[in-house]
Amino acid sequence: MSVILVTGGMGFIGSNFLHYWKRQHPQDSAINVDLLTYAGNPDNVAELEGKAGYQFVQGNIGDTPLMDQLMEQGIDAVVHFAAESHVDRSIRDPSGFVVTNVLGTQRLLESARKHQVKKFVHVSTDEVYGTLGSEGVFTETTPLAPNSPYSASKAGSDLLVRAYYETYGFPAVITRCSNNYGPRQFPEKLIPLIITRAIHNESIPIYGDGMNVRDWLYVDDHCSAIERVIENGEPGEVYNVGGQNERTNLEVVQSILQQLGKPTDLIHFVDDRPGHDRRYAIDAAKIQKELGWMPRYSFETGIKKTIEWYLQHPEWCERIADGSYRKQDGTDRQ
Repeated sequence: MSVILVTGGMGFIGSNFLHYWKRQHPQDSAINVDLLTYAGNPDNVAELEGKAGYQFVQGNIGDTPLMDQLMEQGIDAVVHFAAESHVDRSIRDPSGFVVTNVLGTQRLLESARKHQVKKFVHVSTDEVYGTLGSEGVFTETTPLAPNSPYSASKAGSDLLVRAYYETYGFPAVITRCSNNYGPRQFPEKLIPLIITRAIHNESIPIYGDGMNVRDWLYVDDHCSAIERVIENGEPGEVYNVGGQNERTNLEVVQSILQQLGKPTDLIHFVDDRPGHDRRYAIDAAKIQKELGWMPRYSFETGIKKTIEWYLQHPEWCERIADGSYRKQDGTDRQ
């Protein structure tokens, strides 16, 4: 039996990873550490509460005494999802992104190093590479060139993880994924925003001309890639994780509207955001060749499953909309 510590496990990818890990490794114990900011939703892991081998701890990754206390339990692997991640919010106020993503990661690394954690998986993003033209792909050796305060803070945390490996020999690995989508994603992000607005026949905003291109990765595929990295990833290495599903934002919106039987006149174009990267594309050949990972879901299959989940969980969406998910423990999270 192994013990894993997952940071940010109340968020979108972290909660999906916890569900995935407990399905695939029911004998393992998982500790979920989350500060419960606005994007931390206890509803995301409600099915795990009370089950053997699952523990939730509300706390900040920058709280060194708390992290030391948890690491003393004998952690085999840390999977570090916790991060401020919304680009628009980072443009309005970058400071919190630096505190959480850079300083928080350093403090977490130090606690894990001090207690000799066997594997540290730092979950990053392809946004640290910057932007691409109409051709080319990001590889693990592409220079970092972040263009938003969010991606700059993630690049900073990536470099700290690298430094801990190079300086201390700490067994850390970095993964950089393309845009995730799937169940339990907070509705400020593109795909859940489209779905929830379209369901209610509300206007759907698209930045600029809608021709920004992203590679879309279904969240369960991302979880299976992280599983491979935990089990067989080489310390000090970077692994790109992509879905091989490039789509323009406009194509994504049109596909969802078509599946929901909604008119395209719900779409309206708004002023582009500052520093909006034009295109991302991931070369995932390294993780495929070295760790034997491949994505299972096409965009068509994944988006169908995602839409079905939101249609089948209206109460989840309603609790987000009315804010009641934030008050179930008696606190109002900011």
